[in-house]
Amino acid sequence: MIVNPIKRRETRKIRVGSVYVGGDAPISVQSMTNTETCDVDATVAQIQRCADAGADIMRVSVPSMEAAVAFGEIRKRVSVPLVADIHFDYKIALAVADYGADCLRINPGNIGSEKKIREVVAAARHHDISMRIGVNAGSLEKDLQKKYGEPTGEALLESALRHIDILDRLNFHEFKVSVKASNVFLTLDAYRLLSKQIDNPLHLGVTEAGIYRTGTVKSAIALGGLLLDGIGDTMRISLAAQPEEEIKIGFDILKSLSLRSNGINFIACPSCSRQEFDVIKVMQALEERLEDIRTPMDVSVIGCKVNGPGEAKEADIGIVGASPRSLVYRNGDKSHLIDTHQLVDEIESMVRQRVIELEKAKSKEIIRSSSS
Repeated sequence: MIVNPIKRRETRKIRVGSVYVGGDAPISVQSMTNTETCDVDATVAQIQRCADAGADIMRVSVPSMEAAVAFGEIRKRVSVPLVADIHFDYKIALAVADYGADCLRINPGNIGSEKKIREVVAAARHHDISMRIGVNAGSLEKDLQKKYGEPTGEALLESALRHIDILDRLNFHEFKVSVKASNVFLTLDAYRLLSKQIDNPLHLGVTEAGIYRTGTVKSAIALGGLLLDGIGDTMRISLAAQPEEEIKIGFDILKSLSLRSNGINFIACPSCSRQEFDVIKVMQALEERLEDIRTPMDVSVIGCKVNGPGEAKEADIGIVGASPRSLVYRNGDKSHLIDTHQLVDEIESMVRQRVIELEKAKSKEIIRSSSS
């Protein structure tokens, strides 16, 4: 078995509600609601869909005091930690802190006088909540735009350090930082520069990445490169798509690097004329039926016997396509034959049975550990 070679950068551990970010905590996956915040029912429903997909943290835009009141109602109705996204108005930050925000996404340099900044920091301390400094290539300070001529990694770094310096002077260190851009190379450059300057956790993302397919590719390249460098403690895939899709893709990226498990890791062949069944159709059906599974598991579905046995031996459940019956492997060993025309039903049944087995084993281990 290939050992994961990634050594994560050592960072300060902070807390966003019940979720730790940084240090030895798992890399968390988050998204942001796109509903009208004042529409409490719609926002709660969207947050719940994201939570069902595995979201660790959700961000909610709070552009007004009316939205702050709505945020308080939303906070009461969901269990996932919530980040309140605020720009410029420090009074909104104070309000959502009182209403139960788990983190404030606010750039201290953009909210006015030192007195206002101190009030926000004091509120964060009082409520024991963290902050996120979010620098964006599309909204750099005017003097930095003039100094650098265009967004660069150095410009994003300088902007971030300005905001960080304010919190450092106020002896507030419970914050994470992002330096996002829509360009892959600019994103990589900015995060690599910042990672050498601070030990606070970093929130990864390619901002305004685009529509579902192209945005996914762009995010996977940029975030994958940073994660391979050991950089990154939490992440969001920013797509012009439903937020629950961002959660799924985030976990897919982490799963591909063996950094986090959330549900089934499917190994499936791209299909060719050797296939003994319609691999694409089977995989589409399986992904839809087994979307609710959160137990980590490898399932291999290969359409023929050329690569099938090799992949099946490495999976929890493996299928080697043949006609009229396909061969099943369990935990690396040959198990039995199943009707190739009933693959979807049979695989779903085996996966759900395997979930029961794994959860029972996990419960026994917990009991054994607690009694020793």
